[in-house]
Amino acid sequence: MGKMIFKTKKNERHVTLTKQSQIGILSYCKMNHPNEMVLILRGKSKKGNIFIDSLVIPPFSETGSIFAGFPSSFLPLDLSYIGMAHSHPKGSAEPSLDDLNNFFGLVSITVKSPYNENDVFAWDSSGNSIPISISDEEDNKK
Repeated sequence: MGKMIFKTKKNERHVTLTKQSQIGILSYCKMNHPNEMVLILRGKSKKGNIFIDSLVIPPFSETGSIFAGFPSSFLPLDLSYIGMAHSHPKGSAEPSLDDLNNFFGLVSITVKSPYNENDVFAWDSSGNSIPISISDEEDNKK
């Protein structure tokens, strides 16, 4: 009997942010500067495509000049929570070891100063970059 070979196709991940979500993230970064900020990302994921359409300010979040976090035990059960966003007021947007150790959900979005449209980056739990695009909300709700 011959061997059966199964091909497993790994889904390439891709993040799509609505324009409103992008504006919200950038505005919240600017409001909290020079401290870091943290937000929960809401949306859905299907076959590696992560669609983010709203933001939540986490309860009891703590932020400072070099950290931002929240106790996940206080979050209500909400299956639309798919990741988090936070800012890096200084340095690069690459995830730190602390960022990776405190990973939440499917994706982490990091925004580096000066918080412009090209300063938004997405990462998986291993620190690999995920392509990100911006879309009008109506395009994805069809």
